[in-house]
Amino acid sequence: MRIAAAPAPRRRRLMPALGRTGAFWASASVLTLVLWSSGAPSVLYPIYAQKWELNSAVITLVFASYQLALIVVLPLFGNLSDQFGRRLVMMWGVAMIAASAIAFAIAPNVAFLFLGRVLQGAGSGLAMGAATASLVENNTTGNARLASSLATVSTAAGLTLALVLSGVFARFAPMPLFWSYILLLGLTVIAMTTLARIPDDRPDRSLRWRPQAPRLLPELRLSFSIATLSVALAYCTGAIFLSLGAHMIGQFAGTSDAALAGVLLGCSSATIGVTGLFLTHIRPHVSLLVGTLLTIISLALMAAAAAFGSLGLFLGWCLVGGAAYSFSFTGGLGVISQTAPVRHRGSTLSLLYLVAYILQAATAIGMGALATASTLGTAVGIAAATIAGLCLVVLVLSFVDARAHRRG
Repeated sequence: MRIAAAPAPRRRRLMPALGRTGAFWASASVLTLVLWSSGAPSVLYPIYAQKWELNSAVITLVFASYQLALIVVLPLFGNLSDQFGRRLVMMWGVAMIAASAIAFAIAPNVAFLFLGRVLQGAGSGLAMGAATASLVENNTTGNARLASSLATVSTAAGLTLALVLSGVFARFAPMPLFWSYILLLGLTVIAMTTLARIPDDRPDRSLRWRPQAPRLLPELRLSFSIATLSVALAYCTGAIFLSLGAHMIGQFAGTSDAALAGVLLGCSSATIGVTGLFLTHIRPHVSLLVGTLLTIISLALMAAAAAFGSLGLFLGWCLVGGAAYSFSFTGGLGVISQTAPVRHRGSTLSLLYLVAYILQAATAIGMGALATASTLGTAVGIAAATIAGLCLVVLVLSFVDARAHRRG
């Protein structure tokens, strides 16, 4: 008698605990973490400067090391998430941010600050484009503008918490240059655990990866220019806040209270997030134009604050500048997310961030050099005039784009 073979045991398929919705919110948390890491040292720069006798030029170089690392990483690895999936590249980026937190926490001298900022920049360069693309692709709400608005809110939340908590730790906790980074390290562990539970989104078929500069499709040139310059407006103004904002507060208020600096700078990033909540139903081009006009107003407030040494005008700059950042950043991302094809979205977003960070680094380094060579007030005035010129370029390009669409 023939005995039938026993059926092979069914292989249990391990499904991720989180689906597309989980991936959407995990990507938002990565953007929060990226800006948290970027803002964590900002309130502490005056403490570092006093501890190691650093001038404004050195402090802004430390700040700009982040952007300089991004400028290297984005052209070489901007297409990684298109090849290997958004999740894996986000995990690599978060791991580098964790390493940066350790470098800052144990820093015995300024060289470790440079190392920490480079690791932050490299990790952010990997994670940011992948996380933004993942937000767009895992948005199941039917509202296409939600992704760019949530990107704005997420980054604002991370920056606000980093600024306020760093200031509080520096003012009230022992070892003021330690606990902010330990908290950041703990957050990276949580982020890695969450990313491990979302679906693997690697493409079914992909070409062999090789370092490749992000490419821009010819038909995207005008919309890419408008979107990138809009994001750059936000980033350049943000560079002034984050690199020299605490020094400006100290000069205007005559105090070295890190908690006060953290709260004031946090007002700006909190305004970014609150404003972003109301932008989900505003068309990207409208958001972009409003952001450009608000940026011009905020620059006037910044120059007036420096000229009169007024803490009240500085707070006004924080609030108006925060709203301007939110409109400009959300509008820029919305424009490029609408026009870039899925296959090239990660690479296109990486190129957008590359150009924006180059301009941000130039702003920070230029301001530091001017402040060291002359005065902080002179540096602020020149920066305000330069960024205002960039605003005019955005307005002209938007007018050209609008005319082209009417003719089409």
